[in-house]
Amino acid sequence: MPIRRRVLRRPRLKAVPLVAVCLTTLSPAVAGAATPPRPDTGPALQRQLEDLTRRPGGPPGVIAVLKDGRHTRVVKAGVADLETGRAPRVHDHMRIASAAKAFSGAVALSLVRLGDLSLDDTLGERLPHLPDAWSAVTLRQLLHHTSGLPDYSESPEFVETLLADPRHRFDSRRLLDFIADRPLDFPPGSRFRYSNSDNIAVALMAEAATGVRYERLLKELVYRPLGLRHTSLPQGYRMPRPYLHGYDVSPPEPPEDVSELIGMSGVWASGGIVSTPADMTRFIRGYAGGKLYGHEVARQQRDWIEGASEPAGPGRNKAGLALFRYSTRCGVVLGHTGNTPGYTQLIAATPDGRKSLTFSTTTQINQTLKPDLLRTLRAVQENFVCALLKGKGRS
Repeated sequence: MPIRRRVLRRPRLKAVPLVAVCLTTLSPAVAGAATPPRPDTGPALQRQLEDLTRRPGGPPGVIAVLKDGRHTRVVKAGVADLETGRAPRVHDHMRIASAAKAFSGAVALSLVRLGDLSLDDTLGERLPHLPDAWSAVTLRQLLHHTSGLPDYSESPEFVETLLADPRHRFDSRRLLDFIADRPLDFPPGSRFRYSNSDNIAVALMAEAATGVRYERLLKELVYRPLGLRHTSLPQGYRMPRPYLHGYDVSPPEPPEDVSELIGMSGVWASGGIVSTPADMTRFIRGYAGGKLYGHEVARQQRDWIEGASEPAGPGRNKAGLALFRYSTRCGVVLGHTGNTPGYTQLIAATPDGRKSLTFSTTTQINQTLKPDLLRTLRAVQENFVCALLKGKGRS
């Protein structure tokens, strides 16, 4: 049955380029020399997180959740709030950045299973008001980041608007208007390139197919089935309490709280979701395991091509449909990463969804800002994956 019948003090903003989901600070990034941590488990996992928080430019807080069946281990270091000094907790809210792209994938693939959408549906069929030059792009190509759509978040007009007012209220359903005068960057399906425009278009296709707003589709198709009680897609800049405070850490300047720096209307389905480590653990187990859309759709989702998430996840990266394959020295996990001012995320699980890792830091770490620190972060994440897959992440 089609889903439509079933669902009822202002922070300062530095001059920045747009990377991944939204603004990436341009302040000088000072990262420590990247000496990969030794692949250890047990107490060594704790030490590696503590080392991350002590590195120049490192996050004030880190929390990782390793889950194997009914066994859960939480490893954390540093603080959730520099003012109070309290430790991070699994029910603290946080911005999940581009990990939100997995949620738009979950909605779209669920609708494919229900028959409301097909992976071969085109923008021309579902969204005929968009430029004719884009009409041949398919849902499959959007989810694969092979669409060729220009990235709206790199549009000079979008950047200028956001720099003038970081909390500007965009019309989330008109974000593609910023690039409506541009042709595709390359023929659809010919190459991989990560673009925030792709997941905006995915959400719009889901709305067009069902007549239901994307936020409601998230609740009906993702939050409710997986029991996500602390996950939402806000439009504004406020964070739900309690939350992990996100910081711009750019020595020698003191850390600056950027948790509520920008509004989420300008990222929407591409990166605007707020969640918790506990909810993200539930999500990635269900998503990577195909619980929401079944084995046949999951088989099509796992059509791997060369491509990496942003920032790159642990090990060798390959791209599927709103999902990435991380091949580590200890085995394979499937998931997504994300980064935005104040936060860097990794969510990953084994292909059956039984074992999972949620890894959250409270500063932005990517190849542009802090390449050395990103190298260290990926090495630590790989060690956590190894602990998970070898069964040493249990409490």
